[in-house]
Amino acid sequence: MLNRRSFLALLAAPVVSPAAARRTTVSIEGDRFFINGKPTYPGRQYQGMRIEGLLMNTRMVQGIFDDLNPATRSRWAYPDTKKWDPNRNTREFIAAMPEWGRHGVLAFTINLQGGSPEGYSKVQPWENSAFAPDGSLRREYLARLERILNRADELGMVAIVGLFYFGQDQRLRDDDAVRNGVRGAVEWLHGRGYRNVLIEVGNECDNRSYDRDILKAPRIHELIELVKSMQAGGHRYLVGASFNGNRIPTENVVRSSDFLLLHGNGVTDPNRITEMIGQARQVPGYRTMPMLFNEDDHFDFDKPANNMMKAIAGYASWGYFDPYADGYQTVPVHWGINTARKKAFFALVKEVIEPRP
Repeated sequence: MLNRRSFLALLAAPVVSPAAARRTTVSIEGDRFFINGKPTYPGRQYQGMRIEGLLMNTRMVQGIFDDLNPATRSRWAYPDTKKWDPNRNTREFIAAMPEWGRHGVLAFTINLQGGSPEGYSKVQPWENSAFAPDGSLRREYLARLERILNRADELGMVAIVGLFYFGQDQRLRDDDAVRNGVRGAVEWLHGRGYRNVLIEVGNECDNRSYDRDILKAPRIHELIELVKSMQAGGHRYLVGASFNGNRIPTENVVRSSDFLLLHGNGVTDPNRITEMIGQARQVPGYRTMPMLFNEDDHFDFDKPANNMMKAIAGYASWGYFDPYADGYQTVPVHWGINTARKKAFFALVKEVIEPRP
């Protein structure tokens, strides 16, 4: 119980907005990403390629994963406990984040409807959605997301927050529910003052598995514009939407987006990455903006020509997607740098962004 002196001191204390307490702000100038007013990887070049302003990233969409379907929940049990635990998953995600950052990975994609917990799936009977059927937000998902975003803010990292995934969008009953979900998610982010967030409205909006029309490529720009229309304290979130691997964003999405999201899945010839970047810059409505791969499941990090290096050569940020056993998408996830494939990726990023002594 407050005494009179404490009560008066509380009244006299300055009101601090959530945004004022935040440490990390992401912004865009031209085709470069900035963190706290400075370009990422300032002044850095690698083998003659410009690194400054890029945003090296990983697809970590299962950070708040859960399965609300009792018929499939047991699939994700941890080997040691024989049970699935969504809070353990988030704790281990958070514990791994500093090590990602130490290797130069400044951003990660996390999604309110996750991704396939099997890596790739033809059918997805599980229910992993932060949205209820009417588009309202589930508190337990938001609680886990808040912990991750708070830690990212402390570490100077950027979260690419995805809202919808084609394996789960059918959980919302109609397009109005999708709009409600967008409004609720953006209002929640604004309410907590996050400035280290980019928004990916829909993952692979041209995927034929989407059920809700407003999430499909011909109309998803409506949701991009909805996000852009929502401001708080003079701030709005930078926003875009991604397309299937080896596909080029459509004109409506290019015109509405603040940055272009590309996927390299299915691209086995690294030279195709170069072509994709060039083709995206020729889409009507394109103007100078960052280009960012935030999903690519091809590696070859030991070779001079690989998808990551071709993206960098075209001045596009690149994101590591590991859908394979013990990768970053198959549940339960080992969030550490624990496999040869993961070690090769993080080592190459570190080499790219840090001058050698």
